[in-house]
Amino acid sequence: MSEIDNIRNFAIIAHIDHGKSTIADRIIHKCGGLTEREMKAQVLDSMDIERERGITIKAQTVKLNYKSKNGKNYVLNIIDTPGHVDFSYEVSRSLYACEGSILIVDSTQGVEAQTLANVYQALDINHEIIPVLNKIDLPASDVEKTKKQIEDVIGIETNNAVSCSGKTGEGIEEILEKIITVLPGPKGEKKKILKCLLVDSWYDPYLGVVILVRVIDGKIFKSMKVKMMSTKKEYIVEKVGVFTPKPKDINELNSGEIGFIITGIKNLSETKVGDTICDTNKPLNEALPGFKPSKPVVFCGLFPVDSSEYQKLKDGLAKLQLNDSSFSYEAESSSALGLGFRCGFLGLLHLEIITERLEREFDINLITTTPGVVYKIHLNSGKMIELQNPSSLPDPSLIAVIEEPWIKATIITPDQYLGSIIKVCQDKRGIQTNLSYSGNRAVLNYELPLNEVVFDFNDRLKSMTSGYASFDYEIIEHKEGELVKLGILVNSEPVDALSMMVHKNFAQIIGREVCEKLKDLIPRHNFMIPIQAAIGGKIIARETIKGFKKDVLTKIHGGGARDRKRKLLDKQKKGKARSKQFGRVEIPQEAFIGVLKINKD
Repeated sequence: MSEIDNIRNFAIIAHIDHGKSTIADRIIHKCGGLTEREMKAQVLDSMDIERERGITIKAQTVKLNYKSKNGKNYVLNIIDTPGHVDFSYEVSRSLYACEGSILIVDSTQGVEAQTLANVYQALDINHEIIPVLNKIDLPASDVEKTKKQIEDVIGIETNNAVSCSGKTGEGIEEILEKIITVLPGPKGEKKKILKCLLVDSWYDPYLGVVILVRVIDGKIFKSMKVKMMSTKKEYIVEKVGVFTPKPKDINELNSGEIGFIITGIKNLSETKVGDTICDTNKPLNEALPGFKPSKPVVFCGLFPVDSSEYQKLKDGLAKLQLNDSSFSYEAESSSALGLGFRCGFLGLLHLEIITERLEREFDINLITTTPGVVYKIHLNSGKMIELQNPSSLPDPSLIAVIEEPWIKATIITPDQYLGSIIKVCQDKRGIQTNLSYSGNRAVLNYELPLNEVVFDFNDRLKSMTSGYASFDYEIIEHKEGELVKLGILVNSEPVDALSMMVHKNFAQIIGREVCEKLKDLIPRHNFMIPIQAAIGGKIIARETIKGFKKDVLTKIHGGGARDRKRKLLDKQKKGKARSKQFGRVEIPQEAFIGVLKINKD
C-alpha cells in the first residue's frame, strides 16, 4: 500500500461547460487508468443524459497511479464534480473529501458565476488551489486576460497557473506535476482508531447500497464490524474497493484514501451523506462535522397523462430515488388531473432531468404542474406550517404572515448588457447589494425572491446577453412578503394544478395573462366556457371561450314557421344550459405547459 505522503486527494471544480470531464478523461488516459480501446469521451459520466447534454450530474471518483518526474510513485484520487448551480451540493460534499482543488477556467470565456461559487466553497475549507486555463487551442483563447480576471475577481495568485487543452492533451503532464508539488498530502494516522466520512451512496441492483467513503484515520477492511454514528446501526463490511475507474476489489482502505464499501444495506435511507463511520468495538466520542443535508427548493406535481400509468410512475419514482437521495416525492390527488405525486427538486434543471428520465427509462407520458417554492405560513394561532402546494393554502383570515425564500444571486456579465439585467432584476423585486468591475465585465450581487427566479430567470438572462452572462445563487433566508394565492377557475370549477402564489402587485397582470393563454389553448366545446382568475372570492380577470353553434333552422322553409323556429331555438338553449351544467371541460397538456411559459414570452 502507498504511504500517506504519496497520496493526493483533489476535486476538479469549474463553471458548467469549462471542460472538467474532458480534463479528467485526459488525466485517466495519461495515468493508464484505461486502455486506448476502453477510452471514450466523458468516461466518468455514466448516464445517457449526461453524455447527450455534455453535463455532469453526479460527482464521480477515480483512483490512479502516477509516476512523477522525481521517480516516486503517487496515488491520485480525483473527484469530477458537476458545474451547474442545481448540483452545488454534490460539489460541497466532494470538496470535504479532498485537501486540494483544480480550478478550471475556460480561457475563451473567463471567470463565470459558478467558478466564483465553487472556488469560495473550496477556500472556506482551506483548500490549496491550482488554477488551470483550458481550451488554449481555440483562436479566441486569451490566457493573460483570464489570469488577470482570476486575480481581480477571485483574488487568488496565478503564478502557479497551468495552460492546457483538454482536447489536444497539451499541458496535462504539467497539471499532474503541479498536483504532486503544490497540493498537500492527507493528514491522518493508520494506527489510530477508525474515523471515516461517508461521502456518497447509491443503489446497485446486484450489490445493494454502495457507500463511497474517505478514511480520515485508521483503516477499514473486509469482515470488520462498523457503526453509523447518526443511526447507531451496525454492519459487517462485505466488500472493500476502489474505482480505477472500473471497480476493483481490495483488502483494506487506509487513512487518507477514498474508496467504496458494501455492507449488505438494501435501503438508501440508512446511509446519510456526511455521516461518520467508526469501529463498533472502538466507538468515537464525537462525529465529524459532515455537511448540511440537501433540501429540495422547487416543488411541482407530476401526473400521468393516462391514469392507468399511475403505478408505473410510482415504481419509476421509487427507482430514481434509490440513486438520488436529494429528490423527494409524496402522493397527491387533483380534481383536474387525478392521482399523481408532489415532488421536490434542487432546481429546474434537476426537475428537467428527473422528468426526462421518467419519460425515457420508464416510458411514461407526464403532466408537470407549475413549479413553486416552499413558503412558511405563520397562522394567527401562533402555529407555523410549510406550504409546498398553493392549492392547500389555509383560509386568508387565519394567516398572520406569509414568508417566502430569498436568494443571494451573483451575476457576471459583459458591461454592455448591464442595463437590461438590472431592469429584469428590478422587475423580479430584486435588491442590489453590490456592483464591481473587472475589465469590461461587471459582477452584480442581488437579493431576489426565489419564486421569481425559479421559472425562467436563467433563460431570460442568457437570451438577453447572447449567452455571455452567468448566474449562481444560494438561499439565504425567508422574508415576509405580500403574497396571495391566484386561483384559476375553468367553467366555474377551480383547477388546483394551475393555482400559484404571486405577489399582490402582479396578481392582476399574471391572472389576465393566464386567462388569455388558456383561452387560446383549451379547445372549443358545445357550450360556452368561462375562464376566471380569482383571489379568494374576488374575480380579477375573465375570458370566455364561445361554444360551437349548430344551425337548427336549416331544414325549415317558408315564412309562416315562426313558432317552429322559436321552439327549436328554445330547445337548443336548454340543451346548452344542461351541457354547461354537466359537461366536463378537457384541459389538454399543452395548456399546463403554456401557463408555465407565460413568464418567458
